[in-house]
Amino acid sequence: MAGRGRQPAAASFQLPPVTALLFLWVFSWGHVEASIDVANMTALQKHVAFFDRNMDGIITASEIFEGYVAIGCDIAFARATASSISAGVGPKTSPVDAPLPHLSIYIEYIHKAMHGSDTGAYDAKGRFVPEKFEEIFTKHAKIRPDALTSTEIEEMILANRDPFDPQSWAAPEKEWGLIYKLASDTHGFLHKDSVRGIYDGSVFFKLEEHRTSSRSDM
Repeated sequence: MAGRGRQPAAASFQLPPVTALLFLWVFSWGHVEASIDVANMTALQKHVAFFDRNMDGIITASEIFEGYVAIGCDIAFARATASSISAGVGPKTSPVDAPLPHLSIYIEYIHKAMHGSDTGAYDAKGRFVPEKFEEIFTKHAKIRPDALTSTEIEEMILANRDPFDPQSWAAPEKEWGLIYKLASDTHGFLHKDSVRGIYDGSVFFKLEEHRTSSRSDM
């Protein structure tokens, strides 16, 4: 990320290749009207709302791409991630009357795309669970009570793995690994307020603001 001396976020995260045809589909199809109650959004809905760049309640692959670039990811990583997330999450959140191939993400139904092996800081409807959030630090923050190191994050991920759901193991590795690279400080700590900002999406806006200000100072 600009001004931090970090390597591009894509360097350590390789996603399965997605065909060019799928990527073109994602960018070219339309969508139906979405319904979202902005005043009463769940934490999970707020978590993804940053990527709804035109604030219409629907997240397209082009918006995911734009969002990942905005927080400091390189273009190749952002493009691959946009395709992968649209293909994996879009079908789970699309209403039945949405245009095929159901690759846009509907924020109203984002809870349907929740994966296992997580911290439990979201409930089944995507609402924030403060007690589970605090457990992240009481159980895993050993060096500082208000921050996590990369080793502590890895220990947390391993501790939360569901042995009966191995397909869910990869997602936390990618999600926490990326946010650690982008939001940890120069001493290698991911602070509690940044982790809280992951759950309500506010950290993404801060990362975009930091990147924009860093570029303007160059």
